[in-house]
Parts: sequence; structure tokens; C-alpha cells
Amino acid sequence: MADGPDIARIATLIGEPARARMLSALMGGQALTASELAEEAGVTRQTASGHLSRLEDGALIAGVKQGRHRYFRLSGSDVAEALEVLMEVVDRRGPARVRPGPREPEMRHARVCYDHLAGTLGVALHDGLLARGWLAPGLVPTAEGTAAFEDLGIDMDELGKARRPLCRACLDWSERRTHLAGGLGAALFTAFEDRGWLKRVPGARVVRSPGEAELRDWLGN
Repeated sequence: MADGPDIARIATLIGEPARARMLSALMGGQALTASELAEEAGVTRQTASGHLSRLEDGALIAGVKQGRHRYFRLSGSDVAEALEVLMEVVDRRGPARVRPGPREPEMRHARVCYDHLAGTLGVALHDGLLARGWLAPGLVPTAEGTAAFEDLGIDMDELGKARRPLCRACLDWSERRTHLAGGLGAALFTAFEDRGWLKRVPGARVVRSPGEAELRDWLGN
């Protein structure tokens, strides 16, 4: 038996269709109940409980009890990023559905990947930050970038103290290029939401961009 991580075990957990749909539903970063995830997966509440137990045992999701309900979310941004890469692999093989979903063009333009911006607009953000010199190669914030991010109300000192990586490249499944993840990616998403440049669609990963012109102007493109 080969040494190393047990990839097969995690692949088995993700590969079951109902569990895959549950994980996809949690990619929006919102915590959902077992009943909501059962509906997303198209299975009974009892069946969903079994799937959720296995996903929790595999450290792919985490559950928290609040009042009468128990909510589930992805265990971390690294799980979301791994799922995003798998989606890119699937998309590379061509569309699996005969008809695209009604929100597919919107999903490809702008969506939330756990807690940061993905899609065409997410890649534009990544590229724009590099082009403006606010991120150096290797995704390291420059002095000019740090000042620009702090102007948005982001506490760069606090982000730097966090255990989570400050900046991380996440492969975008629809663009097949990278968008910005990590603590800074999440902080920028929140800052853009606070300014009304971005707006999540409730219960979906789709992100509206009513302030896209302002966002692109901020990026200088």
C-alpha cells in the first residue's frame, strides 16, 4: 500500500451524486440545514442525514447547532478551492447537461466561491490587481496595494496575523485561469458588497454586479 494521503476516500465522498450536489450548494459560503441540503440533493431527509454524517467524518463539512436547527457549511476555504478545481476538470470535458441552467451565463460572469469572487469578474479582479502593481508576482501585496486595500476599510495588519493565507490563487472552473482567494480575496468581496458593487443572490452562488463599472474603475480598467 502506497504511503501518503488517502485520496481515494475523499474522492469517494465527493463522487457520490447526492453528496456532490450538497457540496456544490455549500460553495456559496452560506450555512444550510439538513432539510435544505436534502432538497438541493433531491433525497429524503433521512438519506441526507447519512450523507452529511459521512461528509462531516471526512472533514469536508462542519456542523454547528443553533437553537432547534443544525447548520452545515464547508469546513474551510481549502475545500471550496479543491471543489472549484474539480469543476474546472469537469468543464474541460465539455458540458454534461443537454440544456444549460437558467443562471449559467450569470454563474460564469460572477459567482461566490465560498467567500471570494469567482468567474469572469473574479479573474478580472485578480489580473487587475497585478496590472496595477497592487499585488506583486506570487500574489504579495505591495506598499501601494496595501494602501489601496486599507482605503477600502480592510485591516491588512489583522489579515496578516490570521492563520489563513493572505493571498492564494484559486483555479477558476469557468475561465480556466486563476482568481484571488485567501484572506484578502474574502476581505475584498466583503468590501465590494459593503459598497454595493456586488450583491449576492439569496440561495444561489450567483453574484450580481450593479457596481461593476465602479469596481472596474477602481481597478483602472
